[in-house]
Amino acid sequence: MPRRTATMLASTLMLIALLCAGVLIPVPYSEMSPGPTVNTLAEHDGEPVLQIEGRKTYPTTGHLNMTTVRVTSADYKMNLVEAVYGWLSHDNKVVPHDTLYPDGKTEEESTQENAEEFSQSQESAKVAALKELGISVRSWVVVSTVVKDSPAEGALHAGDVIKSVDGTTVKEPADVAELVTKHKPGEDVVFTIVPAKEQAAAEKENRSATVTKDVTITTTTSDDTGEKRAIVGISAGTDHTFPFHIDIKLADVGGPSAGLMFALGIYDKLTPGSLTGGAFVAGTGTIDDDGKVGPIGGIEMKTVGARDKGAEYFLTPADNCASAAKDTPDGLTLVKVNTIDDALGALEDIRAGDTDDLPGCDTKG
Repeated sequence: MPRRTATMLASTLMLIALLCAGVLIPVPYSEMSPGPTVNTLAEHDGEPVLQIEGRKTYPTTGHLNMTTVRVTSADYKMNLVEAVYGWLSHDNKVVPHDTLYPDGKTEEESTQENAEEFSQSQESAKVAALKELGISVRSWVVVSTVVKDSPAEGALHAGDVIKSVDGTTVKEPADVAELVTKHKPGEDVVFTIVPAKEQAAAEKENRSATVTKDVTITTTTSDDTGEKRAIVGISAGTDHTFPFHIDIKLADVGGPSAGLMFALGIYDKLTPGSLTGGAFVAGTGTIDDDGKVGPIGGIEMKTVGARDKGAEYFLTPADNCASAAKDTPDGLTLVKVNTIDDALGALEDIRAGDTDDLPGCDTKG
């Protein structure tokens, strides 16, 4: 066999071997890509995304789109060829697997966590919107979750209202941890609660819950790094009673990042006129009960997805501005927001066509 032919054959076989290796060898990476965007003012899968009963609502126009990111599943084994293709792709992003699924989190655990965050974001969006409208919302501190095999298991339950700890009235979720950690591990702590069933019955009958009970729990030692502290194995959160019914119908979406857009959609439906003036506005951002907007992941994917659907403006959490500004899709204007008030002010300018002074994003933030 001529040397040249032998060399070409050897090179071809080597290339084939490398390609086979690239396909067969798994790498510890996952991929993010633009996901669907949904107009919170419109219908999705045949029914309104925002359903409000017991309060007058008003017609809306334009778009207030929440945005999403698609990610590969926790058990998906990406190979080297796919990773390289993802790195070279403009619209996709390859990240270490542990970024999306830390501590070996399973697909089921991740889905459950995302569902819980999504539910909480809906509650905070409702509260923020109603507060902005001056509508009173009743709130209280509750047991959000109980850790399996913890001292609190069987003694406290999700939905129990925490009135006090060791006789000290609880006003915020953070108060619970602060009061528990005043103890040394092994000491008893006393929770005064309204049981979840009693609270649910009171809400159904539109009355205040009156039945309370004391629950004594022996603390144990935290297993996290750093200084050891006393814990009982619960997380505390906030629950609310709304003066009328607000339901958010959106399946197969998780995480907290749609909070801002849900809040704006609710505000728009409860006020005369149109927040957008007919413009196509998309955005993202967590929101808390006081209307503060927080950062999210995958901002670059969300701006691409929004622009592909026709968005002209993108409401961007201030802490995500620098990342979003590095590669903004053509034709999309980034608008920096820190609070729901910032977003409403920007929408007023967009509605009026006065967009020259919109607070924008740059690579410094």
